[in-house]
Amino acid sequence: MIKDIIENNEYKELVERQIKENIMFLLAKNQEFSITANLEPISFTPELPKVIKDQMHKFSLFILSNYTYTTVQVDDEFLSFEAGFGNENFGSVVKIPLHAVFQIVVDESILYINSVATVDKFNKNLKKNSFNIFKNNPNNKKFN
Repeated sequence: MIKDIIENNEYKELVERQIKENIMFLLAKNQEFSITANLEPISFTPELPKVIKDQMHKFSLFILSNYTYTTVQVDDEFLSFEAGFGNENFGSVVKIPLHAVFQIVVDESILYINSVATVDKFNKNLKKNSFNIFKNNPNNKKFN
């Protein structure tokens, strides 16, 4: 079953390597690109104002061009870059786990699609997961 594949940790690691290699290829060719990514595991430093973050979709588009493109960094786990958001161009460093990159887009054409980006267990915030585990323990119902 497809779920057994895309929820497999080994497959997730394979996809992360493929995404990194695709991004490294584009950077080596000096090719600007866009990505759509699952917003849930992404971190913003500084944190985006609530009014801006509330306008973003679960799978948001990030255009990596001009200044933003020059700030792109990639390692074995994350893609990061500086970007401006909203009408006031609020600056923030965006840090995206590679497995959360859903699409890589070049010139409005999809270069790469990653089904692992849709897997909830890989994209949940660890703090949320820890709290939910705590909350779901019957002995902790009085704290809900």
